[in-house]
Order: sequence, then structure tokens, then C-alpha cells
Amino acid sequence: MDTNFLQEYLADLPLGQVVFFPVLGSTNTEGKQRAEEGAPHLSLVAADEQTAGRGRMDRSWYSPTGAALAFSLVIRPDQNRAISTARLTGLGALAVCDILQSGYGLPAKIKWPNDVLVSGGKLAGVLVEAQWQGDEIHSAVLGIGINVARKSVPSQGELDFPATSVESVFEAPVDRWLLLKQVLGALLTRLPQLDQDRFIDDWQSNLAYRGKTVQILRDGAEPEIGRIQGLNHAGYLRLSSPGGEEKLFQSGDVKLRQVDRT
Repeated sequence: MDTNFLQEYLADLPLGQVVFFPVLGSTNTEGKQRAEEGAPHLSLVAADEQTAGRGRMDRSWYSPTGAALAFSLVIRPDQNRAISTARLTGLGALAVCDILQSGYGLPAKIKWPNDVLVSGGKLAGVLVEAQWQGDEIHSAVLGIGINVARKSVPSQGELDFPATSVESVFEAPVDRWLLLKQVLGALLTRLPQLDQDRFIDDWQSNLAYRGKTVQILRDGAEPEIGRIQGLNHAGYLRLSSPGGEEKLFQSGDVKLRQVDRT
């Protein structure tokens, strides 16, 4: 795999620049730099191995050579359409779910706000980083990491949540670059829906733990326990407290853990 091959392989998708790195610190960091330098809408940065990949809250994201997908897409919003980082995060997670469900028959769900689960194990994560002009997003980098091969999963002692891989749950080898192309296609299909009500409806219908009791953990705050009701129009989590009060949570520095396992 090299940049020329990847450009040819993805030539039927309406992407901007396409670049590939055998080894890279972080595709999001590279994508942000390219966005600042004027990279066009839907420019793609992909890497075979990430040495400094990261997720939300500055957690590290393990992407060993030849085993995972690590890629970032530069998104430049249409000036007539307001978008949010929350919806962009949902876009990445929903695109991965779409393909795992339709292309691989896997029961993928979204652990709000940015992880994709299959059979209770996390196999993909999304990180959106935006550049702002005033109160509007000038450009955003949507980064996705997917554990494809079994060796992409760190040892359980290094994890704060169970992890798995596509090959582990699919029980067969998976072509990483075909999976990349499929997820990008799903992203491009979903992107025009980003500011529509149907987008939130589809995101809600794919939520893990919907109707279940969960715990919300935030630095410096008491844990909140409640039942997931769904999402509001902005992509915030709607949680019904034991007393019946509905509360909203932005993604921010939030951890979500299931309490009710029935």
C-alpha cells in the first residue's frame, strides 16, 4: 500500500486529497495541519500504523502495523448549513455501524458519544477536532480508528473498557482497505443528512443501552445514574433520572458505563 495505490483504489469516491503513510504519529494531527494549509473538503489521511493515536480525553488509541484502520477526513461545512462536532461524531460512528451491520452482518451499536460496540466489546472509536471562526466551524477533522485484526486489540490490562476486533466477531479475515472504502462510502452517503431530523433518528435507533440504566462519570462531579431515553436534536444524551427528571449531557469529558444488564 502507498499513496498512489490508495488514490487509485478510492478514485470512484468524490474525495479531496488522498495521502497514505506507512507510519504516522496521528492521522488527526496530520489532518489538522493539512486543513490549516488549505486541504480541500473530504481530503483523506490514512496510516498503516499510528504511534501517537488518540481518542477522546487524550486517551491513547492503539494502531499497530498491518492490523487496524486509522484515518481522518477533512470536512469543510457548507456555509449555509450549521453543523456541530456532536453530529460529526455521530456521523463517524453511524457510518461504521452501517457497514458492520449491512456488509458483515454484525450487531454493531454506538456507545454514546463516539464508540462502536459489537457483543459488548469496543472495536471502533471516533474523534472530531474542529477549527472555529467565531461561533461557527471553519473546518473539522473526523478521525476514525477501527480494530480489524485480532492483534490490533491491546491486552485487557491496558484497557478501561472491553475491546474486540472486526475479525474476532466476524470470525473470518477482513480486507482492511475494502473496509476503509466501505466506511468512506457510508460517510459520504450520510453527510448530506447531517442537519436533518432523520439523522438523529437513525443515530438513536443504533444507540447501545437505550432503555437501560447507565452511569455517567465526569471529572470533578458526582456520578449520575439514569435510564437512556435517546438523543435531543443536537446529539446530546437524554437521561431519565431515578426520580423521573430528564437530564441532558454533552459529550465533553464524559464516561458512560452500563449499570442495568438485564
